[in-house]
Amino acid sequence: MISGYTKILTHIGVPTESFKASMIYNPWFQAKGIDTVVIPMGCEVEDFATFLPHVARLRNFAGALITMPHKVAVVDLLDEVSQAVRICGASNAVRRDPDGRLIGDMFDGEGFVRGVLRKGRAVKGASALVVGTGGVGSAIAASLAGAGAARLALYDINADSAERLARNIRAACPQIEVTTGSNDPAGIDIVVNATPLGMSEGDPMPLPVERLDPSSFVGEVVMKREETAFLAAAKASGCMTQIGTDMLFEQIPAYLQFFGFPTTTAEELRELAQIRY
Repeated sequence: MISGYTKILTHIGVPTESFKASMIYNPWFQAKGIDTVVIPMGCEVEDFATFLPHVARLRNFAGALITMPHKVAVVDLLDEVSQAVRICGASNAVRRDPDGRLIGDMFDGEGFVRGVLRKGRAVKGASALVVGTGGVGSAIAASLAGAGAARLALYDINADSAERLARNIRAACPQIEVTTGSNDPAGIDIVVNATPLGMSEGDPMPLPVERLDPSSFVGEVVMKREETAFLAAAKASGCMTQIGTDMLFEQIPAYLQFFGFPTTTAEELRELAQIRY
């Protein structure tokens, strides 16, 4: 039941049809007796810079979950950011402090890496390919670097985006070998599709799947469907895979702490979630 006391955790992005967060957070809030609700808000790119500062001034604003295509643009609207945001140039969580300042952090990368580790795969010393260096791809690359990956290959159709991320990672983690310009997954330990490819039927593959090694760990960020054509092809090649929502379950406990709520575990969230595709 939503009342005048209910706090609103906004989920801002477009298109909202791919959003899954409300199906995870809201059952958990209800089970814990927390009078807060996640509400998807489909904000267009041209409206975002005006919309976020206004919605954050609402008295019952609990925070904002930021998703595509606003994760990079939101950084310019923030008063304070974490080190993760400074490295990857993107943010997916915004809260308001008592002085009205907007504070941003980024949890996509942490969620992805937690999922990899939970499945028993090592990140330290591994090689990784991240295809797509927008908000989510940048965060995943930064977290893989922070978790001790030895080599990172970054690829984006916008070469400048990949090069910018490579420079940031080299500056923060000079011990890591960082390359750009190739989406060839051959010989790579961890392969990530961090592009929107897979959200629509008939999308091209983000990389040459025939070049995947059966020993590779293959992860996806698309959440519109449980298993994308890319993941299905990787699984058929013998690869261990991670679906997009795995990353979401793993990062929500960190999100909750950031927004000042009691934290939980990915297991408890899974037990209560009511995800639909």
